[in-house]
Amino acid sequence: MVEELVAAGAAVVSAAAVYVTAAARVVKQYERGVVFRLGRLRPEVRGPGFTMVVPFVDRLRKVNMQIVTMPVPAQEGITRDNVTVRVDAVVSFQVTSPADAVVRVEDYRFAVSQMAQTSLRSIIGRSELDDLLSRREQLNRGLELMIDSPAVEWGVSIDRVEIKDVSLPETMKRSMARQAEADRERRARVINADAELQASKKLAEAAQQMADTPAALQLRLLQTVVAVAAEKNSTLVLPFLVELLRFLERAQQLPPAPGGSNSGQS
Repeated sequence: MVEELVAAGAAVVSAAAVYVTAAARVVKQYERGVVFRLGRLRPEVRGPGFTMVVPFVDRLRKVNMQIVTMPVPAQEGITRDNVTVRVDAVVSFQVTSPADAVVRVEDYRFAVSQMAQTSLRSIIGRSELDDLLSRREQLNRGLELMIDSPAVEWGVSIDRVEIKDVSLPETMKRSMARQAEADRERRARVINADAELQASKKLAEAAQQMADTPAALQLRLLQTVVAVAAEKNSTLVLPFLVELLRFLERAQQLPPAPGGSNSGQS
């Protein structure tokens, strides 16, 4: 009798051990467990830690609650100003409702990826090239709203969407380089013209001052001669007034004074 009781107790313990082994589940800290009992969703969501399910009746499906960063494959499209571009992006999302993420959509990762690609192509077609290159923050917000609208029904929240790179054809790159070079040349010419205008105004003021005082003009001429003479590798031609030359000629042709001859004889 005792042996039968011991055997029965051992059988019960073994059956309990098998049951616990089959029913025991461990949910990690970053996961949540969704339980299906005979195909029907149970209302409670299992939290992290040790939990039990009914073997062969319940099925536990774990859902990752971490933020997932997923690259969006590069999409090629034509912008509103008829430029062919290739744009890739990255999307970050997180599951907020494990039950909806399991029941409402077959594969929420694949669904978010397809929605991101479709929205990215739509953004390319609605934007101009300058917007893709310089207004990425606004495009990122618009892209985030386009993806987040259907994702909310799947129990997924879009955390952030960023456009990574915009690839342009080589012909467009050369055209943009020529445009930038022409713009820089235009600005350089404007700056030079403005400098010439300011210099001409200063020269006009200086000429007016020298016209009032002719000696200042002579001093300026002498300063120029000194500056040129310092270079010892050039020939200096100094202009003289015609009146000055005629005055020197007349001075040489004048006869000597009478007083001068008498003093010489004495």
